[in-house]
Amino acid sequence: MRDAAAFDDSDWWHDEDPPVQPLTREEAQALIARQPAVPIARLFLAQVVCGVLVALVWGGVSGSLTAAVSALYGGAVAIVPNALMARGVLGRRAGRSVFGLVFWEFLKMSLAGAMLALAPVWIKPLSWPALLVSLVLCLKVFGVVLLVGRATKKI
Repeated sequence: MRDAAAFDDSDWWHDEDPPVQPLTREEAQALIARQPAVPIARLFLAQVVCGVLVALVWGGVSGSLTAAVSALYGGAVAIVPNALMARGVLGRRAGRSVFGLVFWEFLKMSLAGAMLALAPVWIKPLSWPALLVSLVLCLKVFGVVLLVGRATKKI
């Protein structure tokens, strides 16, 4: 058993974080100007291309139409809910509120969960590995496109 005196926790709660300074309007505008603006259409196009490529590769390597269709459906599980949320959050009648964002995120997650739950009903036979790999890769495309957009903005 360790000696309680060996552990020094005497001043950990006294450490103060540096004060947070709010940005001025000019500082906020400069920060926004430094961030790349990636069009939402480019993000969705990248997801669609990724989903189709994964389905073609998976179907070609496995030689199975079932795997290709399952991979396409996995891409749809990523793309359709994201498109719905983007329409709700960024559409003409979209309210710019935290509640609206949370509502559309909840709807997106519910739709994705429902699509996954219904996959065995809609696609028979179903290849879960193909579906899940395609789903994960299509979800990761957003981050890759944003990183590439940031890197090209700095050049």
